[in-house]
Amino acid sequence: MAEDEKKGFTIKDRRIKPGEDEPKPASQTPEGAGPKEPAAPGPEKFPLPEMNFATFIISLNTSALIHLGLLPDPGSGRLEHNPELAKQTIDLLGILEEKTRGNLTPEEQDLFNNVLYELRIKYVELGKQTKEEPK
Repeated sequence: MAEDEKKGFTIKDRRIKPGEDEPKPASQTPEGAGPKEPAAPGPEKFPLPEMNFATFIISLNTSALIHLGLLPDPGSGRLEHNPELAKQTIDLLGILEEKTRGNLTPEEQDLFNNVLYELRIKYVELGKQTKEEPK
């Protein structure tokens, strides 16, 4: 058994830990690895919010607002109006509201009711505006 243990391998963690923004010295960089493009900002630079029911609802709200053309698309930076996707997200929130009824805290229920009401109103208002615009 002693021989089997000697044939193992070593794992070295080369990830940057929070608070450790400096790159490793060149002596620790593998040969042939030249300068790399900066990595995309990750959780170390911009911590993500705690995932709970409220952040989930806010995420769906943000998605619907993007599809309604009220917030810019994070990928393109442009306002893009897609009423079908907005309606689908609002309908999804409606299903969640129905299925979670009686199981939420008063704060979660208030947030949910307000988000769903506001999205439905904005969807109807934008629908009226697009019907009134001459083509």
